[in-house]
Amino acid sequence: MARLLPRRIGTEDTAELADHLGELRHRLGVCLIAFVPALVGAYALHARLIELLTRPLPDDKKLVTLGVTEPFTTSVKVSLCAAVALVLPVILWQLWAFLAPAASAQTRTALGVFAALATTLFALGVVFAYVVVLPKALAFLVGFDDNLYDVQIRASYYYGFVSLTLLAVGLAFQLPIAVLALTRLGVLSSKTLRRNRRTAYAVLVACAILLPTVDPVSLALEVVPLLLLFELSVVLAALLERRWHAVPIPDAAR
Repeated sequence: MARLLPRRIGTEDTAELADHLGELRHRLGVCLIAFVPALVGAYALHARLIELLTRPLPDDKKLVTLGVTEPFTTSVKVSLCAAVALVLPVILWQLWAFLAPAASAQTRTALGVFAALATTLFALGVVFAYVVVLPKALAFLVGFDDNLYDVQIRASYYYGFVSLTLLAVGLAFQLPIAVLALTRLGVLSSKTLRRNRRTAYAVLVACAILLPTVDPVSLALEVVPLLLLFELSVVLAALLERRWHAVPIPDAAR
């Protein structure tokens, strides 16, 4: 009988390439098995999801559809985005479980903490984008020169824009994870981060400009938390460096 869950290769096990590929296949299967019911559940609640995504839109603006299939394809698109967000913790956990055998016990613990922290930060980023960024951005964008145009907002474009913004800001909130991971690997240090703070600020502003929202209001709202997260990352890196240096990464984990 085929295993429903992948066999986790232990640190003491000797594994061939085929064993790693087999475990990877099984873990991808777990992600797929988790994604299917998440998609079905999201589609069952797609009307509620669409209602929630529409709330940041100014009250005087309405959405229109311009094609026979657009109502259906828009619902599927929203359901897919919601399913990916729901399955993210499973994906991160499977990634952690796949990488853990190559690391020491201390590093495995750190990877587990990083996975949990990444999920939390992603959720915080999505909530921040929904509550703070989107209402201000949409009010500015759809109200810009509205005396010159008959502003009609296409539903598929709107929900694509909102979903992409939520996803992008959620991923941007992973900044501390990236900084701490590079610090743990010895690529960065808290001293290097402090010494190149101005460069880091410029890079963060450039990243904020690349996010879907393009107006100055939302840009400012996105830059401020990114700068705060960077400073938090510097503080955490400085606090954890001494402990990490006491427990170096084994060569097999590099």
